[in-house]
Amino acid sequence: MDGEEAPPGALNLADYAPAGARTVDCFRRIRKIGEGTYGEVFEAMDIITGERAALKKIKLDDGKEGFPRQILREIKLLKKLDHENIIRLKEIVVSPGTAHGAGGSDDYMYRGDIYMVFEYMDHDLKKVLHHSTPSQVKYYMEQLLKGLHYCHVNNVLHRDIKGANLLISGGGKLLKLADFGLARPFTRDGSFTNHVITLWYRPPELLLGATNYAEAVDIWSVGCIFAEFLLRKPLFPGRTEV
Repeated sequence: MDGEEAPPGALNLADYAPAGARTVDCFRRIRKIGEGTYGEVFEAMDIITGERAALKKIKLDDGKEGFPRQILREIKLLKKLDHENIIRLKEIVVSPGTAHGAGGSDDYMYRGDIYMVFEYMDHDLKKVLHHSTPSQVKYYMEQLLKGLHYCHVNNVLHRDIKGANLLISGGGKLLKLADFGLARPFTRDGSFTNHVITLWYRPPELLLGATNYAEAVDIWSVGCIFAEFLLRKPLFPGRTEV
């Protein structure tokens, strides 16, 4: 089920980063720019290259020693997806910690803080959602649909499209889908949780309890974004599901 944690034990970084992965000490934190269910996000600078990046520190449950399954899924999906309108996961870095394994360079278990390193984007769509020109709306919607189409043809549902998860950079010219924490692979006969998608952008079938769904749930959210562009306010700003 969605939201479960991985079985007890440390994350095997061999699946996501090479042995000898860089440490977080290679980055200088500039400021905190966000916080979510599974971690804090910082603007940072790569000390070696001078490039800006976004560092997402993963919250681990010390009691269970478990790694959130949603984060594992997000890492796997972002390693798979490669498109100009999808945020790029550059690498996984770690804090100085301890490694345990059978001796091989590709067979070890790491215990310590883990960070996802993303390309840095200037701001999210919320900052321009209610005051964009018609030409900007057209340009942003085109990029959103291109990125989402790429996800769907690769059998991936995003399941949390909203202004805060659409990032803007390049002088306001480039839009990228971000935050794949609720994303997952899908099949036509699959059954999934309906406790996804922020309420204002959640389609009726999920509100009515559907568990068999596909691309249409994301398309509904895109429609809500488009309407919000035009109306300059949320289309369905509800507080409850009913």
